[in-house]
Amino acid sequence: MKLEPVIGLEIHVQLKTKSKMFCSCSNDANNQEANSLICPICTGHPGTLPVLNKEVVNYGIKLALALNLKINKKSVFERKSYFYPDLPTGYQISQFEHPLSEEGHYVLKTVKEKIRIGIERLHLENDAAKNTHQKENSLIDFNRAGTPLAEIVTKPDIKTPAQARIFVQDLRRICRYLEISDADMEKGQLRCDVNISMRPEGDQNLYSKTEIKNLNSFKSVEKALEYEIRRQTELWNTNKPPKEETTRGWNDSQQITELQRSKELANDYRYFPEPDIPTLIIEDKIIKKIKAELPELPSAKKERFMKEYELSLGDVNTLIDNKNISEYFENVVSEFRDWLISELESTSETENELWENNKKKALKLIKGWITSELFKLMNEANITIEELKINPENMAEFIKTIYLAKVNSSNAQKILKIMFESGGDPSQIIEENDLGQISNESEIEELVENIIKNNPEQVEQYKDGKINLIKYFVGMLMKESHGKANPEVGEKLFKKKLK
Repeated sequence: MKLEPVIGLEIHVQLKTKSKMFCSCSNDANNQEANSLICPICTGHPGTLPVLNKEVVNYGIKLALALNLKINKKSVFERKSYFYPDLPTGYQISQFEHPLSEEGHYVLKTVKEKIRIGIERLHLENDAAKNTHQKENSLIDFNRAGTPLAEIVTKPDIKTPAQARIFVQDLRRICRYLEISDADMEKGQLRCDVNISMRPEGDQNLYSKTEIKNLNSFKSVEKALEYEIRRQTELWNTNKPPKEETTRGWNDSQQITELQRSKELANDYRYFPEPDIPTLIIEDKIIKKIKAELPELPSAKKERFMKEYELSLGDVNTLIDNKNISEYFENVVSEFRDWLISELESTSETENELWENNKKKALKLIKGWITSELFKLMNEANITIEELKINPENMAEFIKTIYLAKVNSSNAQKILKIMFESGGDPSQIIEENDLGQISNESEIEELVENIIKNNPEQVEQYKDGKINLIKYFVGMLMKESHGKANPEVGEKLFKKKLK
């Protein structure tokens, strides 16, 4: 029997508002002393009253609109009751029957296809405290208690582990573009639980699902689903398909899922309306205002980059993964285009024609030097694009020197490294360090003739058919010129004189 997986996701995103969801405590719990950002409200003292943070609602609406969700004009906060040590009130303030938004979708784009993923709902709730388990003790840090969360629940439309991973990666990118969350999985700012069941291929029924928790990376999302598909397929093939819904944890060291408990159902939580928070009313003018302020989203930018810059999907994904990197790339392109038009403009070509005729070579250079050499230097120094000393104008001028063959590839790397360390002007660096390229044939010709004269044995071998020796001659030229000769001009002269 051929089986297919049915996958849905439940994703919690920590919203990075200045204060927590229902109190004025700071919401920045990273690297803070344990239990230093707390008050009677977020630690659940009797008699305290929560007050909803308006910015949390605005952030939730932003994300809902980005995911094509319908914003409900009225939504209700409810108490979700369960008793865990990390939940000081004994209940979580969440939304159930009347969430902030619902009935949305996201178009997932892979190299091969586009998949429409239905989104059941996005609702708001507050986070619990953080447990730290030791050998003999469990410690609780309440700094995280009360942190605002947006929970996104997809429909079971995901067909493969890879699609699940890509969806979570895309969601992180959206959150960062909207500047509502850093969505770092390793720091717990984005937490993903996956639900999976199997069914005979073509069957439209839904069978008992398994929820998998403890997934703290994109890789673990994919690997856990791959393992669970194998495990459940074996159960189906032995005529023992899962009969009840269970929760399993991902053991990353062993690359397996482990049974934790039977899955709770909604009625286990005894939901009822939160008496201390009134019904949330969202006016049309608020929705319109937030929608008008949305930035260009990653999916739209991806389409535009592929069309406008003629880049591959892989290159585009690299550039748009970080909004500031994509803006840096575009600023470099803009600076280079302005230079091209001002310096090379002729009466026979319009500005657009001039750019179109030079665009392919220019974009290849810009993309290559940014994503390869510049990213390499940034990774080695462990810095972000925000900390980069090279501004787009200087980067464009650096690309210009390569475009005009004023420097060769080897010296260009030296120049870029100096720019990276100092933030200096490339033209000044070239002059001060004598790193310019010699492209004048008459200057190179003398060196070529001396090399031919001093290497008679290699000359004879070349004339006898060992044409690969041309690389030897060019190498000698680069050595004699201290890396300054244009290798293409040199190769052309060697071939001409060795005929």
